[in-house]
Amino acid sequence: MSSYEDAFRRSVEDPESFWLAAAQDVEWDTAPTRALDDTRAPSYRWFPDGTLNTSVNALDRHVGAGHGDRTALIWDSAMVPAKRTYTYSELLGEVATFAGALRDQGVVAGDRVIIYMPMIPEAAIAMLACARIGAVHSVVFGGFAAKELATRIDDAQPVLLVTASGGLEPGRTIEYLPMVDQALQLSQTPPHTVIVKDREQIPGSADDYKASSAAWFDWDALVADTSPAEPVAVAATDPLYILYTSGTTGKPKGVVRDNGGHAVALMWSMRNIYDIAAGDVWWTASDVGWVVGHSYIVYGPLLAGATTVMYEGKPVGTPDAGAFWRIIAEYGVKALFTAPTAVRAVRKADPDADELKKYDISSMQTLFAAGERLDPDTYEWATKVLGRPVVDHWWQTETGWAIAANLRGLDPMPLKAGSPTVPVPGYRVEIVDGEGKQVEAGTEGNIVVGLPLPPGTLTGLWHDDDRYRRSYLDTFPGYYLTGDSGFIDDDGYVFVLGRSDDVINVAGHRLSTGSMEAVVASHAAIAECAVVGIRDELKGQRPSGYVVLKAGVDIDHETLRQELVALVRDQIGAVATFRDVTVVDALPKTRSGKILRKTMRQIADHEQYTVPSTIEDPAVLDALREQLGG
Repeated sequence: MSSYEDAFRRSVEDPESFWLAAAQDVEWDTAPTRALDDTRAPSYRWFPDGTLNTSVNALDRHVGAGHGDRTALIWDSAMVPAKRTYTYSELLGEVATFAGALRDQGVVAGDRVIIYMPMIPEAAIAMLACARIGAVHSVVFGGFAAKELATRIDDAQPVLLVTASGGLEPGRTIEYLPMVDQALQLSQTPPHTVIVKDREQIPGSADDYKASSAAWFDWDALVADTSPAEPVAVAATDPLYILYTSGTTGKPKGVVRDNGGHAVALMWSMRNIYDIAAGDVWWTASDVGWVVGHSYIVYGPLLAGATTVMYEGKPVGTPDAGAFWRIIAEYGVKALFTAPTAVRAVRKADPDADELKKYDISSMQTLFAAGERLDPDTYEWATKVLGRPVVDHWWQTETGWAIAANLRGLDPMPLKAGSPTVPVPGYRVEIVDGEGKQVEAGTEGNIVVGLPLPPGTLTGLWHDDDRYRRSYLDTFPGYYLTGDSGFIDDDGYVFVLGRSDDVINVAGHRLSTGSMEAVVASHAAIAECAVVGIRDELKGQRPSGYVVLKAGVDIDHETLRQELVALVRDQIGAVATFRDVTVVDALPKTRSGKILRKTMRQIADHEQYTVPSTIEDPAVLDALREQLGG
C-alpha cells in the first residue's frame, strides 16, 4: 500500500487517531483527548476539549525554539516600490504590540474586528494580533465598495475596524477612508473605533474624520504608546475568523473557521501537500482578502515555520511579465502558489517566456495553481517553459484547504492535465447523480464530500445555521455539496469541470461548458476563453464561446471560428452544437480571478444583471455589453 493509500484509508476509517496524531504538531495549552465531536451531526466539531492560541503557534513557538532570527515575512511592493523583511522575533513584537493596542481599545476574546486593508504587512499583523487576544477577525477585500463593506459590518457586528489610507493599483490609487466613512454611515451596527495605517503615497488620515461618530486613531500613534499583549488561550472550537463568500446577489455568507482544526489542518497541508518545511521560502501570489491569502500567505507558512512572501503587485504590468520570476530569483522561493488566470496573463504578455530567461529560478521546485480550473493548455505551457511540476489542486473558501491535490510531500503522483489528482486524506469525494446515487467512473455528476469534513473546514455560517444546512447539507443527506460538477476516472483522479450551474442543457443533452473550454483553450491562438450557455429557441440552450487572443496573434476571426467549431465537434461531438465564437479583448473577472460566466450569459441573453461587487475591471463588462449589443 502506498503512503497516500495508507494515509487516506486511515483518515476515513479512523479519523479519530489520524487527526489526533496530526494534532501533536500543534502546541496546545490543553492537549485534546478527542478529535471528533459528532454529538450534533451533521454539524461536527474538532478537538472539542483542546485549548490553544493560533498566534502562539505561528510566532511564539518558533521564537521559543530558538528560531527568532529566521525570516518570517518578506514584503515586496512593486507599487510603492518598497521592500521589508521581518524575522520571527520582529514579527512577534509587532503582533504583540498591535494586540496591545486592540486590548487598550476594549477588544476582548470573542469580539469581531473587521480588517479592510491592502497588501501591506500590517494586514497580516492585524490578523495575527486578533488571534493573539482571541478576537475574531473578518478580512474584507481592500477596495470593496462602501455598501459591500457595510453589509459585512452589519452581519459580523464588529467593535473595531482596521484599515489603511488606501491601496495602489497600476495606474490608479484607491482611497479607502472615504469608503470606510460611508460604510459606517450606511451600517446599522457600526464599530465604535477605527484604526488607520497611514500610507504616505495616499491622501487621507485618521485626523480627517475626527467628527465621525466612531473614534478614529492613527496606527503608529497607538502602537507607540502601548504595551504588548499576552496571548489568550481559546477553545479549539472557538472561531478564529469569519470570511464572507462573494455573491452577486443577496446577503454574503460568513464562513466560520475554528482555531484548533484550522491549525492542525494547515500544518498537515504545508508538509504533505506542498512539501514545505521550517526555513523554506514559500510564496502565495494572492491577496489576504481571499481564503488563499488567509491560509497560505499568513497562517499556513507561519505555522510551519517557513518564510512567507507577501507581494503587492500584478503578474504583468508591474513592470512586466517577469515580475513573478524576479520574486522567485530574488528571494530563493521554493514553491509558488497562484491562480491559473495569473499564469494565463503572463503567457498572453510573454508567450515565448522571454522574461523568464532573465532570471535564475533554480530555487523553485513546484508551481501550484488553484482558484479556478487549470485548463490543459495553460498547464502544458507552464510545464514546458518552467521545466518543473505544475500542480493543480482544488478547494473552496468553505473548505479552507485542498479537497483534491497531488500530495508532493507525502506521495507525489503522475500529473494529469485537467485534474487536481486525488482526494486529500480526510475528504471522501464521490460523484452522484441528481438523486444522490453514486455514478460509475468516468461519468459526470455532482461532486460531493462525505461527512464529516476534515478539520480546518467551515464549522458553519456566522449566525445562520439554517442557511448553512440549506446551502451545503440538505441536498444530499450525509454529504457536503461542493456545487461543482465533474467525474472521477478509472485511476481515481478527480476532474472538476466547473460549477454545477455551468452544465447546460442542449436539446436534452447535459453538456459541460468546462469540457468545451478545455478544447477551445487548446487552440494555438487562444490565451483565455469562456464558454457559457445562452438561450436558443429550438434547443433550449446552446454554447457560446468568448476568446482572448495571445499577444501578437493575427488571425481572421471567421477562420478562427471555423477552426474552433471543428475542434469542439471533433473532441466533444456534433451534439455540442458549438458554433458561436466572439473575440474579446478581455474576460470579465472577479478580483480573485474567477471568470464571471453568469454575468456574461445574462448580457448575451439581454437580461437584467447586477455588476458583482467583486469585479476587477467594470470596463470589461461595458465593452462586452457594447460588443454584444446589450
